[in-house]
Amino acid sequence: MSKGETLWIIPDGYIPPQSSGELTSHESVCVLNTSEKDVTVTIHAYFEDREPLMGMETIVPGRRTRHIRTSSLSADGRTIPAGVPYAMEVVCSGPVYVQYSRLDATQAENALMSVMAYPVKGSGSV
Repeated sequence: MSKGETLWIIPDGYIPPQSSGELTSHESVCVLNTSEKDVTVTIHAYFEDREPLMGMETIVPGRRTRHIRTSSLSADGRTIPAGVPYAMEVVCSGPVYVQYSRLDATQAENALMSVMAYPVKGSGSV
């Protein structure tokens, strides 16, 4: 039995442009694949004032998890810029679970936020 969904939405993306102290501000798309088969995860980033970055892919092996730092994603040599609001559509070749986390280390008192992405129901659950 497959668990999860194949389409997830993350409306609030933002890579903090600066850091203080030893930790680096960053965010991650965390994917859990409970199936036996590898899943291709494709991330599309949408912006307020520029064309989207489409088709950023990675593989999550079967029965594994992958934490994808959004600053490491690229499409056609372009990356998601720091300090610019954006949203993400996460399209998967098989059902998975998706969580979004952001570490804001812009000041000495670090903040960590983590939420489940929005699953688009019926996109692949069984």
